[in-house]
Amino acid sequence: MRRLNRKKTLSLVKELDAFPKVPDSYVETSASGGTVSLIAFTTMALLTIMEFSVYQDTWMKYEYEVDKDFSSKLRINIDITVAMKCQYVGADVLDLAETMVASADGLVYEPVIFDLSPRQKEWQRMLHLIQSRLQEEHSLQDVIFKSAFKSSSTALPPREEDSSQPPDACRIHGHLYVNKVAGNFHITVGKAIPHPRGHAHLAALVNHDSYNFSHRIDHLSFGEVVPGIINPLDGTEKIAVDHNQMFQYFITVVPTKLHTYKISADTHQFSVTERERVINHAAGSHGVSGIFMKYDLSSLMVTVTEEHMPFWQFFVRLCGIVGGIFSTTGMLHGIGKFIVEIIYCRFRIGSYKPISSVPFEDGHTDNHLPLLENNTH
Repeated sequence: MRRLNRKKTLSLVKELDAFPKVPDSYVETSASGGTVSLIAFTTMALLTIMEFSVYQDTWMKYEYEVDKDFSSKLRINIDITVAMKCQYVGADVLDLAETMVASADGLVYEPVIFDLSPRQKEWQRMLHLIQSRLQEEHSLQDVIFKSAFKSSSTALPPREEDSSQPPDACRIHGHLYVNKVAGNFHITVGKAIPHPRGHAHLAALVNHDSYNFSHRIDHLSFGEVVPGIINPLDGTEKIAVDHNQMFQYFITVVPTKLHTYKISADTHQFSVTERERVINHAAGSHGVSGIFMKYDLSSLMVTVTEEHMPFWQFFVRLCGIVGGIFSTTGMLHGIGKFIVEIIYCRFRIGSYKPISSVPFEDGHTDNHLPLLENNTH
């Protein structure tokens, strides 16, 4: 009884077979079919390799939402070299809430030489080249995001030789924590002192001829420091043409959450607009000599996530490639064979010459072929 049920089940399954097998004796091979099969297999192999490379690659997905975090502090990472001695300059932050953050809260003043060594000049040249490419090809930013923590450090390499030249500049580096509101980070003459209406700098004790706000921004970023990330102002160098010169940078900061397969960091991107002018009160150009970075925070937050093609999608695309090529080449081969057979048949029909008609006694003609040309007994 069980064997009978098994036979019925097997017969039912055989009837549901959607892929009937054709005996080998009924299959006819041809040179054209073999050529088409070879082309199809080669195309499938190439497309499979290309699809596998796409499967291995990743891409960055950008999502935008309103930034609801206004209570936390914003970290400013600074590494700027000014062509003045450290005792003549002072740096601090003053925000819209009139909160002053002094440089003593996290910045270090280090006497250095302003001119770069040959190795440092090569680093600066490469950084300028990368910055110019980033402005032309924005897709390179995705490559930088994915290579974060993997690439080499973008910091200025140390000076390789011990020079006997005395320090003529001041390197101000470190970080500050400020409120998440618009503010102004500036470097100007004299040290900052608190004031009831804000703050002031002791500039009266500094000789006017020693003013020189030529500077180089080796690094400026907001938020968590991510090695390998290149910021818009990294490597910027400005040379002052006058003692009374003001350099202004208007910065818009965008909070950014970066999630890749290597890191997860809360950092910030920013865009910048530069302006510089000579202070001349007689000509109506008022202001204070120095370096001013006015920053404002965007209300939108960007979430950058690295995504990868799932395996099931790769498998479906691979099946589509194989099935599509098989179907397409089969149809093209059938159409081509049909056209060739039609042309060949026309040539064969045209190769026969018409037979002359045979007259009858009543005037009619017979155009039919005779069954036997010679009747021999």
